[in-house]
Amino acid sequence: MVWIGAIIVILTFVAIVKKVETRLALFVSGLLMATIAGKPWFAAVAFERAMVNSGLVPVICSVMGFAFVLKLTKCDQHLVHSLTKPLSAMRPVLIPGAILVTFLINTSLTSAAGSAAAVGAVLIPALVGAGVHPAAAAAAVFAGTWGSAFNPGTSHIPIVAGLANVDPMTVIGNHTIPVLAGLASILIISTITAFVRKETSGYIAEGFSLEDGTNDFKVNPIKALVPVIPLLILVLTNPKIQKDLATLFGMENTLGLPIVTIVQAMLIGCGLAFLVSITSDIKKSFDTLQDTSKQFFAGMGDAYGSVIGIIICAAAFTSGMQAIGLTGALIDVMKNSTSIAKFASTFGPLLIAVLSGSGDAATIAFNQSITPHAADFGFQIMDMGSQAFLTGAWGRSMSPVAGAAIVLAGLAKIDPIELTKRNALPMIVASIISMFLLMG
Repeated sequence: MVWIGAIIVILTFVAIVKKVETRLALFVSGLLMATIAGKPWFAAVAFERAMVNSGLVPVICSVMGFAFVLKLTKCDQHLVHSLTKPLSAMRPVLIPGAILVTFLINTSLTSAAGSAAAVGAVLIPALVGAGVHPAAAAAAVFAGTWGSAFNPGTSHIPIVAGLANVDPMTVIGNHTIPVLAGLASILIISTITAFVRKETSGYIAEGFSLEDGTNDFKVNPIKALVPVIPLLILVLTNPKIQKDLATLFGMENTLGLPIVTIVQAMLIGCGLAFLVSITSDIKKSFDTLQDTSKQFFAGMGDAYGSVIGIIICAAAFTSGMQAIGLTGALIDVMKNSTSIAKFASTFGPLLIAVLSGSGDAATIAFNQSITPHAADFGFQIMDMGSQAFLTGAWGRSMSPVAGAAIVLAGLAKIDPIELTKRNALPMIVASIISMFLLMG
C-alpha cells in the first residue's frame, strides 16, 4: 500500500502541475488513499477539523480582509508610489532597488500576484524608461515577491507556529537571518546577472518613459503609512521585542505595552484606512464606511475559499498519506539519513513550486505531514517548516507559470520564460544558503 500511496502522491502533483484544480486534486487523492487503507473517514475528519482551525482561520482571513480594505481606500497605491518614486531617480541601483521595494511592499500586501501587479505597473515603465531591459526590470520585481516571509498572517507562518506551539512572531524571528541572507544573495546575484547581460542601461523602447505611472500620482504620506502600521504594532507589542527594547533603554521588565493579536492589529489597520479616507462630505464618508465593512468581509471570504480551502484539502491529503502508511515510511527513511530530510524540505517544495507556479500545495502538504516529526530527524519544527515555506516561495519566484510571472511578463511585453532565465540562479542559491543556516 505504501507504493500505491507513493504513486498517488506523484500523480497528485503531476495533476496540480497540469493545472487541475488544486483543492480538488488534494482532497480526492487524500480520500482515495484513506479509502484504499480502509479508513475513508480519516479524510473527512481531517477536512472538518481544518475548517475550524482557530490558529489559522482568524489570522489568514483578517489579513486578507485588511488587504481588500487597503485596495478600496487606495492606501496600497500610496505605499507603492511612495517607495517607487525615489527609486526612479537612483539609476545606479535600479535593479537591487526594484527587488527591495517589491520585497518591502509584499511584506504588507501578501499576495505575490497582487504585489507584482501593483509594483510592476509603476516600476517597469520607470526602469525601462531609464534604459533597463524590460526582461531585467520584470525579473527584478518578480525576485522580490516573497516579502510575505515577514508577515505573520501569511498562511504558512501560522501553520508552522501551530506545529511548534509558538506565536507567529517567534517563527518570523527564527527565520529572519536566513531570509536576510537569502535576500542579500538575490540582490547581489540579480544585479551581477543584469550587468553581465548588459541590461542595466542603454535600452530604448517605444511606449515607455521615466515618467510613466509615477509623476501623475500624488502620494499621501499618511495613507502610505497605513499598510505598515499593523505590522509595526505587532512588532512593538511582542513581549520578547518589548523586553529587548526595555533593556536597550535601561528600563526594567518591558515597555508595558499590551499584547495585540494579529486579528486585532488588522482591525486597527482597517479603522485607520477608513479614517484617512474621510472627507467633508458626510454621506460619502458614510458610504466609505459601509464599503470598508463590505470589503473586509469580502476579503475574509476570499481568503477562506482560496487559501484556507487549500489548507483544508491538504489536511485531507496528508491524512490519506498517514492512513495508507506513506507518511510513516517516509519518516523511517529520513530517520536513517539527516541529509535526506534536509534536501527533501529544500528541493521538494522548490521543484513543485517551479513546475506548478504555486508554493502553497507542496509546502502545506510537507509541513502538515513531515514537519511535525522534525525532531525524529534531529531538526527543530520551526527550522524545517520555515525552510519548506521559504524554498516554496523562492521556487514560485522563478516559475514561468506563476500568476505573478504572467502579470509581469504582460506588463513588460516579454515571454514569462525570460523571467526564469534571470531568476533561477539567485533563487536556487538563496535556497541552499537558507538550508545551511536553518538546518546545518
